[in-house]
Amino acid sequence: MENDLQHITLLLDTHRVSLNVPRDKEPVFRRAAQAVNKSYGAYQKSMPKAKEDFLWAYVALQMACNLYNDAREKNLQPIDQQIRQLNELVQQSLQKNN
Repeated sequence: MENDLQHITLLLDTHRVSLNVPRDKEPVFRRAAQAVNKSYGAYQKSMPKAKEDFLWAYVALQMACNLYNDAREKNLQPIDQQIRQLNELVQQSLQKNN
């Protein structure tokens, strides 16, 4: 069902975040929270004296960069596939000529 929501609570560092999510997306939210916590922990370890909001800014930037990079790679997949096909045709042609 479209409106089949599930209430979940996630822990981001020491902050509890409660929200309603589509039931089929619940694992995605949990994995995303794990990724955020891993990133936050890494920044916290590498910059132990940094303020919390500074660390969250780094996490947000990293997550945004990851999202942008994933979208960019997804957009390039059709082009990559065409290049691979053309390369295969060139290889076949070269083998026939040798």
